[in-house]
Amino acid sequence: MKVSLITLGCDKNTVDSERYLAALADRGAVPTADMADADVIVVNTCGFIDAAKQESIDAIVEAGRYKATGRARAVVAVGCMVQRHKAELEEALPEVDFFLGTTEIDRLVPELEARGLIDDVPVPHPGVRLFTGDMPHVRYLKVSEGCDHGCAFCAIPLMRGKHRSFALGDVVREAQLLEAQGAREINLVAQDLAHWGRDVRDGNGLPELLEALLRETSIPWIRMLYLYATGMTPRLLEVMAREPRIVPYLDMPMQHAADAVLARMRRPERQRTIRDRLARVRAAVPDVAIRTTCIVGFPGESDADFATLLAFLEEAQFDRVGVFTYSAQEGTRAFDMADDVPDAVKRERLERVTELQRMITAERYERHIGRTVPAMVDRIEADGTVQARTVWQADDIDGVTRIPPPAAGIPHPASRIPHPASRIPHPSSRTSHPEPGTILDVRIDDVVDDYDFEATMVGVREAMPAVAPVRTRALPVMAATVGSFGR
Repeated sequence: MKVSLITLGCDKNTVDSERYLAALADRGAVPTADMADADVIVVNTCGFIDAAKQESIDAIVEAGRYKATGRARAVVAVGCMVQRHKAELEEALPEVDFFLGTTEIDRLVPELEARGLIDDVPVPHPGVRLFTGDMPHVRYLKVSEGCDHGCAFCAIPLMRGKHRSFALGDVVREAQLLEAQGAREINLVAQDLAHWGRDVRDGNGLPELLEALLRETSIPWIRMLYLYATGMTPRLLEVMAREPRIVPYLDMPMQHAADAVLARMRRPERQRTIRDRLARVRAAVPDVAIRTTCIVGFPGESDADFATLLAFLEEAQFDRVGVFTYSAQEGTRAFDMADDVPDAVKRERLERVTELQRMITAERYERHIGRTVPAMVDRIEADGTVQARTVWQADDIDGVTRIPPPAAGIPHPASRIPHPASRIPHPSSRTSHPEPGTILDVRIDDVVDDYDFEATMVGVREAMPAVAPVRTRALPVMAATVGSFGR
């Protein structure tokens, strides 16, 4: 059976899709990117905001067409939007053979088996996750499921349930699997990383998880995404400042800066809290990059509230900001509030935040010009330009660092600087360009289009190993726990 899987939404959905593929590969399924060549098409939906829902519906409808124009024998819709709107979707989309919400992911294989679409006996496969992308050196590691915060605008608890931490041993074991598959950077994701371990109450929290990952893997870059300001504890900052493999980067969603709006949003922080945590983080980790997100047009947001947001963004000097317009989500506490900010005003406010942050980001990036910093190679473009990212640039959201190819007759810097680990073949001995996953030292020469760097390669800091290291576990090897990964 050939299966095509379309993933929409956040990085947590990406992790779920890789687990779906692994479960299917265990029964002999072969992934294909071509829906026209697939026997089964699975759409992993997102239901976070209206635009995401529409994108999911469009993808399902497109997949359904291949039952008539391709070889598809079944279309399956799974994930967050299905969890919330299963009954309505079943009525509106008859081309879908069955729907599975986020709490039903173990039913995918049995449902396909019951329909005679898969009958292979189990065969070996790479593990709990099967990667089909083009950058295996950059992976995402989900450490918990669900959320307890109860923000007024957010439907995630309705789709993902209450917060559940995955077991420490399970998370470490999965990180080792990703390393064996070639991961050089893992991005830790959850609705709030700082909540990891709080429900288990065994004395372990996010700092202990980070230390276990550092101890039990050799992955050189560990990045933290989605961490509330209230979770910036002194212990966490001490670990972050001490360990160079934890990149100096934090994704800290604040959503607004006006206390009145934050209160209506039911956010746990206020402007003073955010300001204090920013000061603590920057004092402990001086070179840290901080990204945040904010929502404009929330019910009751006045001109004065919006002015407060702009003023705080200028004061706080975040490195990057993602901004969204508010859209009411059925079932949330905010759904019954009067959506009293006109759409045109929402769009105008979004544009103003975007323009302000573009200038702030460009100015903050310009302070790096002339510095020599580490950067990880992601890909080589057709003209020989190396596309990489510094520690301040998260995959897919923060721009890239481009390193032009050397001029004709000038040796590539990688060929002049010996790598300290002589047992690892130097990239220049195998190819004229460093391999994806290689960590370079680069000199930042310029900021391009406000969000990207242009740089010159100085040397190779750490080559891409030919074989993932074999490590002896200090933690006991145990069977996966029931519900380990949100099942």
